[in-house]
Amino acid sequence: MLPWFRRSACALVACLVATVPALGQDLKALEEAAAREGQLTWYVSHYGADTAAEVGQAFSKKYPAVKVNVVRSTAQVAFQRLQQDIKNSVAQCDVFSTTDIGHYTSLRTENRLAKYQAANGAKIAPEYHAAVEKDGHWYPTTGILMVIAYNTKKVAEKDAPKSWRDLADPKWKGQLALGHPGFSGTAGVWALYMQKLYGKAFFATLEKNQPLIGRSMLDTITTLNSGERLVANSLIGPALDSAAKGNPIGVAYPEEGGTMVDSPSAILANAPHPNAARLFMEFLLDVEHARIMVTGPRYESVRPEVKPIGGKPLNEVKFVRVPDQEVVDGMQPLIDLWRDTFGN
Repeated sequence: MLPWFRRSACALVACLVATVPALGQDLKALEEAAAREGQLTWYVSHYGADTAAEVGQAFSKKYPAVKVNVVRSTAQVAFQRLQQDIKNSVAQCDVFSTTDIGHYTSLRTENRLAKYQAANGAKIAPEYHAAVEKDGHWYPTTGILMVIAYNTKKVAEKDAPKSWRDLADPKWKGQLALGHPGFSGTAGVWALYMQKLYGKAFFATLEKNQPLIGRSMLDTITTLNSGERLVANSLIGPALDSAAKGNPIGVAYPEEGGTMVDSPSAILANAPHPNAARLFMEFLLDVEHARIMVTGPRYESVRPEVKPIGGKPLNEVKFVRVPDQEVVDGMQPLIDLWRDTFGN
């Protein structure tokens, strides 16, 4: 009997679930096994609380016998919580979704992640194939593009920043909002790209503009909506969603390229509900989840059948991916530099 099954499961059921879902074929058998477990716990930082709850509810609507316990926080806080679980030998999290690839590589090195060859993993768009971990330890379940956002009531389109370097222009002193790489994985990837483009001195220049730094990247949209700040680095999805609700938000695609973060999800090796976790992973890679992504937070869809609503499709946008190893090696030094520079 494989170690990720409960010892109380009968040998016949264990054999069926161990063999078939690993091949990514018989989802009906997986659904039945998940129903017997009845629930799963999802640590997620990809979305805001409302969207994360919507995803959990959509899954339970499709599979009424399985409840999703949603635990939403920023990327670094989610990882700290998971690390605390590990330290205390508590098996609580089933599926872990964060924007920081370094979390996954660390967990894989420690054999904390389960391998799973998802049936829907073969159906994701070609643009995301490179983001699938070769042994099935994690899959990209959405994509997040970082661009420039601005308050349209106070900043005309022609005057909005056209490049990331423009954010350091003194005219935005006291008018700039940024996310914090110590809390947000997407903010961290953006900051690594800025350091790669313009060096460490770029942050000292930004600091002179006295930016308002929030923890979550969602905070930058809030400050633009209120008019407290006028320009920001921003996730395009929440920016477009806010604009669609009538808020004064515009977006600009920076000349250097937006930063693309393939936001993965993984199953924990000690998941207390392993079959429910596998079924949930299939859902995160399916069209239902992709439709929530493009209609709610307006993030990128990993399924080619589901097209973006608003904004531009990825094949029309200049964007960059910071290599995984650069994220792994550079994130903590970058966070230290950020705190030394901005004092928080």
